[in-house]
Amino acid sequence: MYRFFVPPTAAVVTAIVAAGLFTAPARLASQTPASLMAGASPPEMSALEALDDLADEIRGMSMTLWEYSETALPEHRSAEYLAGLLEAEGFEVETGVAGMPTAFTATYRHGSGGPVLGVLAEYDALPGVGNEPVPHRASRADGITSGHGCGHNLFGAGSVGAAIAIKRAMADQDIAGEVRLFGTPAEETVVGKVYMANAGAFDGVDATLVWHPMTETRVTNASTQAMNNFTVEFRGQAAHSAADTWNGRSALDAVEMMNYGANLMREHVQPSTRIHYVIPNAGEAPNVVPEYAKVWYYMRDTLRTNVKEHYAWLLDIADAAAQATRTEHEVSLITGVHALLLNRPLQEAMQANLEAVGGPNFPDVFQAWGREMQTGLDIDPVGLDVEVQPLALGATLAQGGSTDVAEVSWITPTVQLEITSAPKGVPWHS
Repeated sequence: MYRFFVPPTAAVVTAIVAAGLFTAPARLASQTPASLMAGASPPEMSALEALDDLADEIRGMSMTLWEYSETALPEHRSAEYLAGLLEAEGFEVETGVAGMPTAFTATYRHGSGGPVLGVLAEYDALPGVGNEPVPHRASRADGITSGHGCGHNLFGAGSVGAAIAIKRAMADQDIAGEVRLFGTPAEETVVGKVYMANAGAFDGVDATLVWHPMTETRVTNASTQAMNNFTVEFRGQAAHSAADTWNGRSALDAVEMMNYGANLMREHVQPSTRIHYVIPNAGEAPNVVPEYAKVWYYMRDTLRTNVKEHYAWLLDIADAAAQATRTEHEVSLITGVHALLLNRPLQEAMQANLEAVGGPNFPDVFQAWGREMQTGLDIDPVGLDVEVQPLALGATLAQGGSTDVAEVSWITPTVQLEITSAPKGVPWHS
């Protein structure tokens, strides 16, 4: 149940940072909501009051997105739902951005001039991780097999709530400027923001705010891995596997040969490199030589230059596998991303407001829920972390994952907030 509690916390910090970016950033020192209100600037106070009114609605958004649990790109109900809420609030909504039916922008402008502030929202779920809201493995009673194993239901709800609060504060305080909520699909496959960036959706934005569920509360101070996401399809010749095998040309053999080459390649790349794959198509039956097979790769590294070099190496391996098996092959580059760029001034502004608000204050029943999950996983049952982590003097080591938020950071200054949303130590994407 904890998953429906966090978004207001994330929305509060995002909204008051936004209020500070529109005016003069306030350095709030208090840890209590009452004195936070007392020390806040008028724009920040207006945003906080709006969020207080929106708290139940934000939690409701989170629950609705959790119920939908739509995977990357077909998030039709989720996108329509969030876009509809923003349109009802007075935002101008554009759907089908960058040719993706589930991508949208929602824009509110007040007055003339002023900065353009972006807020990112995600809402895609993961396949195969659907679970009842209980601290142990249990299939969903409604039969939905996908689930928000990365907390994007919280992400979407908190970001939309923050955008609405920013809009209300702008109107209430007569603040000139523009806020744009970007509904970005398919982050889990690192697609949505890449295509939106290529279409110019983030051009002209002065700063962008984003948050993500995590097991600790902090301002993101680590980059991510650059990545190429691609498939290789092999086509051969079907034949009877026993009676006519000499006339067959196995596409599956080509996939296996490519994967073998890639696995040998691992010995000769940097420790920062990650190569992983799945085989979505591997033939239909053992007694038929597979005429079609497909392998799906992620090629990652902390440096974009290494990704390009190793991607070219993998393409050579694919070509060699096709030649060796007398098959044909086709490579499809789905998406590619850089490593995330960090912005120190925005980090410091976010950290000041995060320390003012403090970490999420989970009720005892939520902490008990978290400890039960940890106990079942043989993890130290410490519950959910409520501390705010300090901002290190310099950037920390790059995280192992990749994100299409990186493409936004190369276009407009971007800062990310992480809020505890799951028990410490539990496996992500699970």
